[in-house]
Amino acid sequence: MKKLLFVLLSAAVLSCRDVPASNGDGTVSSTFEGKVDYQEFFTPERLRIDLELAGNASSQAIYLKGLQKEALWSASKINLIDTFGYGQYFYELFSGGKLVYSHGFCTLFDEWTTTAQAGTVSMSAGQSIWIPMPKETVHLVIYQRVRSTGRFTALTEFDIDPTDRHIVPCPESVWPATSSLSGDPSEKVDIAIVAEGYTADNMEKFRSDARRLVETFFSLEPYASRRDDFNLWFVESASAENGVTVPQNGVWRNTVLASMFDTFYIDRYLTVWDHSLIARAAAGVPHDALIVVANESKYGGGGVYGSYALGTADNKLSEVVLVHEFGHSFAGLADEYYTSDVAYEDYYLPGIEPWEPNITNLTDFGSKWKDMVAAGTPVPTPADPEKWYGTVGVFEGAGYMAKGCYRPYYECRMLNNTAPGFCPVCRKAINDMIDWYVK
Repeated sequence: MKKLLFVLLSAAVLSCRDVPASNGDGTVSSTFEGKVDYQEFFTPERLRIDLELAGNASSQAIYLKGLQKEALWSASKINLIDTFGYGQYFYELFSGGKLVYSHGFCTLFDEWTTTAQAGTVSMSAGQSIWIPMPKETVHLVIYQRVRSTGRFTALTEFDIDPTDRHIVPCPESVWPATSSLSGDPSEKVDIAIVAEGYTADNMEKFRSDARRLVETFFSLEPYASRRDDFNLWFVESASAENGVTVPQNGVWRNTVLASMFDTFYIDRYLTVWDHSLIARAAAGVPHDALIVVANESKYGGGGVYGSYALGTADNKLSEVVLVHEFGHSFAGLADEYYTSDVAYEDYYLPGIEPWEPNITNLTDFGSKWKDMVAAGTPVPTPADPEKWYGTVGVFEGAGYMAKGCYRPYYECRMLNNTAPGFCPVCRKAINDMIDWYVK
């Protein structure tokens, strides 16, 4: 067998490996039976898989760029199989035909494929994913969710031999980092908070900014009650210049992550196009989630499930924005707003239940929060705050759509920045994700 076998095939060729996005109970169908013994299949380290996504509105391909052996595997060593089924992508790892690890994620590139621009040009973007470092050769399959069906179809697959001489044995760049630890990384949610737009002589400001922003998380439920379930790592990744790029103002900065406003021509949307830049910055610390703090005062940010949350440090709304964006990146929560401008076209299709836990189009409401709606609450629920404020219901207007898409609460942090906190449905989703990492 070759040390590293690449089988880069199209989704059409691999359609026989199609798996449903959900069994209707929040789980993903697979051949998995029973628990996976971490010690049998994996070493204590993690393996970073750097990918390149390419395509347009009508087709996508994904290519392997390289493999990197990194620091300690910090996610659960008990819960190795993703039962949420969240994300526009999903990957499964097989050893001797046995499913030993799986996880879902989203990419900024996939968001871009839903924009008008993707209908006229093709582009590419970097993305990184992680697996526990295998002891023996394993087979990785990466799936993409097809929007027209809501189902996952295999996009690429290849073998990984852990003895391959081309696996880089140590991080190519390890930035200084400080930490705030509650316990064993494998029993905690480890968040790596990465500096963007801070020069080397400005790291005191980064540490102060990052800690201030994180304190906002722990002032809200369910984070407040579960503070001891988190480890924090502050990565001092230095940029050549302070600040970030703002094309609308003609401002271009040389920064370590190349973050930029005006993503998809939306003024407030601040993102990192090449996710692997963040992955490399955090290579030296344990992490289950990534947060980027940008040294900037302009309003904005972004959050991509399983990839990263990003926010600015010095805007008057920075704290609440980052809480919202982390809801996307960590717990897979959808935007509940429907009046703000977005670049997406037909992001949620009729008849295809959204995978996010906090919105529904009632195609498969039983898989969402139906069991949390009290008897006597009308479905849909009238937008009458005097009667239904504080009630779990089904309120029309969510997911960038004024009609046909519904949220569980009259007001929530996933709807606007002025809500007092997360609604019960979002709190449950966050708690479920915390549990998956720590139990």
